[in-house]
Amino acid sequence: MPTDYEQLYRESRKALGEPTRAFEDFFDHYPKPRALVLDIGCGQGRDALFIARLGHHVTGIDQSPSGIADMLGDAAAENLDIEGEVADVRVYRPAGTYDVIVIDRTLHMLRAEDRIAVLQTLLRHIGDNGCILIADENRNMPAFKIVFEADERGWAVIVEKSGTLFLQCQ
Repeated sequence: MPTDYEQLYRESRKALGEPTRAFEDFFDHYPKPRALVLDIGCGQGRDALFIARLGHHVTGIDQSPSGIADMLGDAAAENLDIEGEVADVRVYRPAGTYDVIVIDRTLHMLRAEDRIAVLQTLLRHIGDNGCILIADENRNMPAFKIVFEADERGWAVIVEKSGTLFLQCQ
């Protein structure tokens, strides 16, 4: 049975813990100041908040109203540059392009065809030299790599290790 994140977030602040270490490592060395970052499946903002603390503008998308409210409340308390939107990632369409798109253990919750469709949609919203950072289940990585190989723009692998796939648009 899938987790009811709305209930989890209502019952527990910071329910999913600390930011994902691989994302922290990436942003520790990311050279662009004031980057536009899209966090898909942001939940309560564990990744979005630390990214915004580094001076980047973050847009967080999640289907949980409580998760978005918690993230925006924390962002307001720290005067961070974060926007949030309650949306189903399967139908969400970003309004513009981003320097970095973060997808932290969200895609595996979708049906296989929806995972691929969401990823294909998001690729169209990454700017030139932009990056996409995916943390997901190992079993999904081969299908994700096929999406990048089929994309008309070239993609270079930055990090590929167990459960992590980071690529940069060439």
